[in-house]
Amino acid sequence: MQGYTKNFPYNYSMTITNKGMQRFYEKIPDIFKAIDFSNNNFIGQIPTYIGNLRGLHLLNLGDNNLSGPIPSSLGNLTQLESLDLSKNKLSGEIPWQLTRMTFLGFFNVSNNHLTGPILQGKQFATFSNASFDGNPGLCGTPLSRACHSPEAPPPTPSSSKQGSASKFD
Repeated sequence: MQGYTKNFPYNYSMTITNKGMQRFYEKIPDIFKAIDFSNNNFIGQIPTYIGNLRGLHLLNLGDNNLSGPIPSSLGNLTQLESLDLSKNKLSGEIPWQLTRMTFLGFFNVSNNHLTGPILQGKQFATFSNASFDGNPGLCGTPLSRACHSPEAPPPTPSSSKQGSASKFD
């Protein structure tokens, strides 16, 4: 039928946890930019292409069985306000690219298998111990476990200079 459209009633509701607070939505807003795949028993690695969803404000992949590293491409989600990767089997270091997410107000990677120093500076200075608990291999502020390494700490993105052969740069 040409030119015929049928409007269906909008009867969807949901409860979502954002920044540690639960909120009930009687109607889901059209502009809602969130993915909550928590408590689904998903397995495998976090796909790197999630970093292409640049309009996201909330990403909750907590309480699954995700493994492997945290993709550095998540640093492309510069509008993200809440990131929950807790209660998985993620390993490796927290990628420095996550410091690009300057709107991030809630961050939780607790109860994984992460290692290395916790990122410092910007919004990472605001996250509590609870955001990192349950990762025996993590060290540095805000945890009470200091990083004991004979090597120099990894450079911050703003302090690293590439392509220079001079010893004085």
